[in-house]
Parts: sequence; C-alpha cells; structure tokens
Amino acid sequence: MSDAPPASRPDLPAPAQPNHLGAHLVDGGVRFELWAPRASRVEVSLVAEDHSQRNVDLTRGQDGVWSATVAGVEAEQRYGFRVHGEWDPDHGMRFNPAKLLMDPYARAVTAGVDYAGPIRDHPADDDFRPDPRDSSAAVPLSVVVAPTPPPTPIARRTPMADSVIYELHVKGFTQQHPAVPEHLRGTYAGLAYPAVIDWFRELGVTAIELLPIHQFVSEPFLIGRGLSNYWGYNTMGFFAPHAAYCSVGTLGSQVTEFKEMVTAFHEAGIEVLLDVVYNHTGEGNHEGPTLSFRGIDHAGYYRLTEDQRNDYDVTGTGNSVDSSQPGVAKLILDSLRYWVTEMGVDGFRFDLATTLLRDREHAVRTDQGFLPALNELPELAGVKLIAEPWDVGPYGYQVGAFGAPWSEWNDKFRGTVRDYWRSHVHGVRDLAESLAGSPQTFGERGASASVNFVTAHDGMTLRDLVSYDGKHNEANGEDNRDGSDDNRSWNCGVEGETDDPGVRALRQRQARNLMATLLLADGVAMITAGDEFGRTQQGNNNAYCQDSPISWVHWTTLDDWSALTALTKDLLRLRSEHPVLRGTDRSEFVWYAETGQPMVEAEWDDGARRLLGRLLRGEQTFLTWFHSGGEPIELTLPEADGVEQWQVVAHTGESDEIAETHQPGSAFTLPGRTVLVLQGV
Repeated sequence: MSDAPPASRPDLPAPAQPNHLGAHLVDGGVRFELWAPRASRVEVSLVAEDHSQRNVDLTRGQDGVWSATVAGVEAEQRYGFRVHGEWDPDHGMRFNPAKLLMDPYARAVTAGVDYAGPIRDHPADDDFRPDPRDSSAAVPLSVVVAPTPPPTPIARRTPMADSVIYELHVKGFTQQHPAVPEHLRGTYAGLAYPAVIDWFRELGVTAIELLPIHQFVSEPFLIGRGLSNYWGYNTMGFFAPHAAYCSVGTLGSQVTEFKEMVTAFHEAGIEVLLDVVYNHTGEGNHEGPTLSFRGIDHAGYYRLTEDQRNDYDVTGTGNSVDSSQPGVAKLILDSLRYWVTEMGVDGFRFDLATTLLRDREHAVRTDQGFLPALNELPELAGVKLIAEPWDVGPYGYQVGAFGAPWSEWNDKFRGTVRDYWRSHVHGVRDLAESLAGSPQTFGERGASASVNFVTAHDGMTLRDLVSYDGKHNEANGEDNRDGSDDNRSWNCGVEGETDDPGVRALRQRQARNLMATLLLADGVAMITAGDEFGRTQQGNNNAYCQDSPISWVHWTTLDDWSALTALTKDLLRLRSEHPVLRGTDRSEFVWYAETGQPMVEAEWDDGARRLLGRLLRGEQTFLTWFHSGGEPIELTLPEADGVEQWQVVAHTGESDEIAETHQPGSAFTLPGRTVLVLQGV
C-alpha cells in the first residue's frame, strides 16, 4: 500500500469515439476492448470447455482503452479480463489480476456466482489486503455473441399520454401459468407465449414494463439464508439479458430468445419497456465480491468517500455508479443505444434515477452532465423515459425535476389514493390534484409526465392493501424488520385471509375503488402484475428475495376476483375509446359537489368531505363520482349542455345497487365506498 496521502477523485480520459468496447467478431477472430485507464496491464482470458485458460495481452491506447484482436476465436467463446495495477485502496485502486472480471460490455453472461469461492479481492480478515487466490471457477463468464437481426419494430408507438403500463416479472408472471408449457414457464419464451400475449391484449394495456432483465446476481447475505435476489435490482451486465430467463441456453441463446419475445409483443401492438438499474451494481461496497467494475477501477466506476477507500452510497445498496466519469457515462449511454437499436425495446424506467444526475461532488444537477447528454441521444428520440425520481442521498427526492421528455413515478399519487380510500385524509383537495395529473408537481409538462400507480413491485399488492394493516415479511429472514412501515393499508376489519363474507366483499369493493381511481385519473396509469385478479403476497411488502409462490403470479384467483378483472377491462376500454378520459381532447373540466353544482371554496375546505364529482367534456361528456365514505350519500346529478340522460357505464358497487340510467337534475343515492362513471347521452 502506498504511503502517499489520500487522493482526490481521479481525472480519467474518456474513451475515444468511435470505438467498439466489448467483444466483437471480425474477420478471422474477435476484437476485445476494455476501458481501464489506470491499469498497468490487461489480459483477456479465453476459457475452454474444460475450464483451461489462454491469456492474451491487450495494448493500451491513449484514451485508456485496452484492445487486441485474437485470431481463431468464435461465437460462444467464454472469456473474462484480468486487470493488473497497483493495490492502493487509499487511492481507489484495488487491482488484483487473480480475479477474473466480467466484461462490462458483454452481450451475454453465463450462469451465476459460487459464493463459497474466492470472489472477493481481499481475504476475510482484512478488507484492505489483496487475496491472491484465483476466482475464475467461481464467477460468471462473458460470452462472445454473433450479431443477429434486431426484432420486428412496433408498427406504432403509443403516445405517452395514451399509455397504460403493466409492470411484471419475467419469471413470476408465467411460472404458474396453466396455459404455458412447463418447459417455457419463467422464461422470455414463456412470456411470449400466445395465451400470455392474448391476456394483455384482452386486458387493454399498451406496454409491458419488465422488472430488471440485465444480467444480475444475488447478494451473499441472501444466499446465506437460502434465498436469492428475485427482483433483479443487482445488475452486473448492462448489455446482457439475464441468462436464467432463457429456456434453451446461456451462450448467446438468451439474446435471440429475448429478441423473439420483443417481436411477439410488437406484432401484437404492445411495447416493451425495461426497468434498468444503472445507479449501482451487484458488487456492493468494497467488502463485497469483485466480479467486474471494482477490479477494473474502483474509483473509476464508483463514487467514493473523500478518503477514496470507501464507497459513497446514495442508493442504499453499498455502492453508487459514478456517471460523472466519462467512461461510465459512455457505458450507460452505449447500453441504452444497444437496447433500443439492437434489442428493440421501446423505453426505460430508471431505478433511483437521481443517482445518475449527481456531479463530481455528488450534488444533483439537471442542467449539466449526464441528463442533458442522455436527452440528446438521437437513438432515444421517441423512446419512453421514466424516472424513479429519488435516491437515498442528500437532496435525492427530485419528483417533478426531470423535465421534458421525461415522465416520472408519482409517489404522491400513490399515497393520496391509498389514504383517500381508507379515509385518512382532510377533505378532497389532494384527491383532486391527483386525479388532474398533479399539475402542481409537473406544471406545463402536463399529465403525461405523471406515472400514476397505487402499487408496484416494491410494496403490498392491491389485494394485500385491503387485507393487511401491517407488513408480514417473516419469510425474508429479517424478523419482519425489513420493508416499509408506511403502507397506508386497511385490512377491512380482519388481519389477513378470512372466511367472513362481509369482510371479503368489502375488500373486493375497496380493491375495485383503488383500481378505478388509478384508471380514471389523468396521467399514465401503471398496473402491477396480478392486481387485476387479486394476487396476494400474504402481506409481504418487500418480496425482493422471494423466488417462490409468495411472489409468483397465481392464476387460481381469476374466478374469485372476476369482478375486479371485468372492471379493469371495462375502464381500460373506455379509456382507450374516449380521449377525454385520459386527459386529452378536453373542452370542459368541472369539479362537482353533491348539490349538483360546481364545488365552492367552503366545500374544498371541508376536512370531513369524502365525495368528489368530476365532469369532463370532449367528444363525449362523462361524470365521475368518488365517494370514500362508508354510508350512502344523497346527491343531485348536474345538468350539462347536450346531456339528456346520464347512463351508467361503470361502477365499483354490486351489480344490483345502481340503476342504468338517470335524468339530469334528478336526485340520486350513491352507495358508500363507490366510484361511479356516467356518460352523457
């Protein structure tokens, strides 16, 4: 270790343009390139079937890119890099050529990690001393992939304002699907199976959003509990489709199978969005495994504290990718280009997106650096960009700050709608703001900047929101300490599953109310997989480590929750047929009280109010009522120009509770805890 004082953040050269980082087939062999600007030597290690290795030295360019063309190498060749340099943790350098490293640009990666092997760059008793043991038998290998044609493009991308997104897990959605052949369940091919795609078409969604499918690994502490990282927010390969989701192999077949899946969705008119995790990697902090980036350059790829020894963590995962470094920014931008141009995807949801906006001093900047560079990529023109607009660092909460052309997850919508239907609100002002697309947050960007959701992968399912007052994460092995305590849920009188018919009916009604509010609000609606037919995680609100029936979609609830499914389909059909219901083509917008008159200030100030009416006029006129009070309420239906009759087109009550037609100006009894949609005819 050096005796020099701690170093400041290194200034590293940007990879020159153009280049072809990674491994690419050329005439007679393969060209290997790796950005490792502070390394003293780089070897590519070619791994044979018998696990023997042949190492070839690369040559350094002035831009810090090491390269070599190796003759005779073909597609499906497995390889890794050995990066030499000084072991000096005080300067963010943890070079250890005993550790075989994944290629950050690998198009495919084999299998996983042997967590009992020598996968750390240091011994167990000293984080700052190098471990000389070879890791090659315990780590994933990169794979040379032959180029193949991109997927069939979608005929027409749906404008963001007209989009309905369906968030799902590749494995979990089909793992128990009765119509998918057993050998295809849990795979890209299973998700592309005709019966599955038919479900999405019949439901009426315009895009599926896949939980992370970039190659990922599990955390060692989970493996020690007999669990694994199920969600996939632990990326190691920004170009590689996760190999375990392929039905036929890991030596490049995952690339082809992913493309075939995209083609199947595009031919059905459905877009494919990726939930991408560029903010951190699966290596954790310096105590964790060295699988790629840390071994290439610890301070080059990660944000470090001032002493350059420890990771500066604004993600809560142990490390934070340093997008202010030119080589790292290029890696992320190249990855985005690749997934659009070569893999055919239609958009991205950026996990903990604020981390990517931080500058050299870790301050959040939207006016310079990474965000403008991403916005200027021509390949991303027309591609959907969705931010999870926060991280856990200073000033990390940035909802509303991303600007056009971005949309953002709107957690304010989630909290408001949950609170409204459990009657933990002061009046209806916040509900109105949420129904109108959160204009105070997104301003001139309009409602399409707001991705509205009531549930997501992270948290309770819709059914669990109305079945549990508290989280039940015991299966995670952390004594129920993990996961949020801010669930804003209501069990309707009994904790967990029950045979009580009254409680069961109330839960289904409340679930319909939550779904209806989501689908009738201005903005982009996002549905979590299985919510439309009562999926439960048994109260687990942090099922990231549950690759089990707790997380898998179980299709056995279709009959019991058929009313919720039917309502979801009806509202999505109405939303698709009538632009006025999704916030476009609107000439009139009025909030109504039970008097049949527009809301007045005193009514807005009434903290006990639990009723709000909304009249929308465009090519058609619609009147919606949102009533979260437990008792029926008497109201007068307003009169509106051109409306001779109000016709019920959807409601969340029981089938015999509400008559089908009503006269303007007439009295009407709205049952408690009901959403009602009327169309003027």
